[in-house]
Amino acid sequence: MKRIALLFAILATFTLIAAPAFAMRYVTIGTGGVTGVYYPTGGAISKLVNKKRKEFKLRMTVESTGGSVFNVNALMNGDLELGVVQSDLQYQAYKGLGQWKGDAQNKLRAVFAIHPEIVTIIAAVDSKINGVADFKGKIINIGAPGTGQRVNATDLISAAGLDLNKDLKVEGIKPAESAKMLQDGRIDAFFYTVGHPNGSIKEAVAGARKVMFVPVDKNLVDKLVAAQPYYAAADIPVKPYPGIGNKEDVPSFGVKATICSSADVPDSIIYDITKEVFENLETLKKLHPALAVLTKENMLTGLSAPLHPGALKYYREAGLIK
Repeated sequence: MKRIALLFAILATFTLIAAPAFAMRYVTIGTGGVTGVYYPTGGAISKLVNKKRKEFKLRMTVESTGGSVFNVNALMNGDLELGVVQSDLQYQAYKGLGQWKGDAQNKLRAVFAIHPEIVTIIAAVDSKINGVADFKGKIINIGAPGTGQRVNATDLISAAGLDLNKDLKVEGIKPAESAKMLQDGRIDAFFYTVGHPNGSIKEAVAGARKVMFVPVDKNLVDKLVAAQPYYAAADIPVKPYPGIGNKEDVPSFGVKATICSSADVPDSIIYDITKEVFENLETLKKLHPALAVLTKENMLTGLSAPLHPGALKYYREAGLIK
């Protein structure tokens, strides 16, 4: 009996020691609205990682969220392990600017960048909005509070010398609702900072009310880029949107979508995810049209927060960073 009891004690001890090594690790990636590119991008990354969940002992789930600002705050609160964040908001959060003025998010960590996001303004042709100056007196949806496009819209409107509260009528609704409101005549135009092609924009283009992309003047773009280093000139493609009022790609500006984490997330988790994404990049690129432009090199641009040690370990192993 003593031998049997001793054997059980040894087995119990072994189980306690070994359990952590065999335990499944769960991580959640915060994205954005289901009609944008963030959500399917998060799904694409999760799909790659979950293919090897037995090997990694790691399972990733996707959560639709309010977007970049929400994701940063959730990462810092420990409610998410990964989140999609616009590069401008990553910069502001880490530096303690904008939404986080005086409250720098020191534990924010960059993992990698993904698709470019273009500040896209969709207007009804009958609204006669041919440039930002034509916003005066019009009803413009600049995006819900806490979204990246609201920040970008505010920056652009201010750069154009317009008063957000006096010169135009502002709406703060989600992009998923904007297309219907534009078609119903309840707004004249809406902002959407997004990768292309996009479902909500396709919906807006497919309606009876004719729509067009509003170009952003080069002088305004230059002014924004000079003031905020995370902005860059970009062109909105018209090819994915048959029926749009524009004949050629439309000049604008944009940022990049980035994957962020917290310094509190274990290095091993971020290392496994980063390695799987980079070593299966061609597969990832096929999972959504917005990801087709990715290269290993451009996935390391647009990052202003420090790299997570887990990601940095892989980049050094792969020779991407010396």
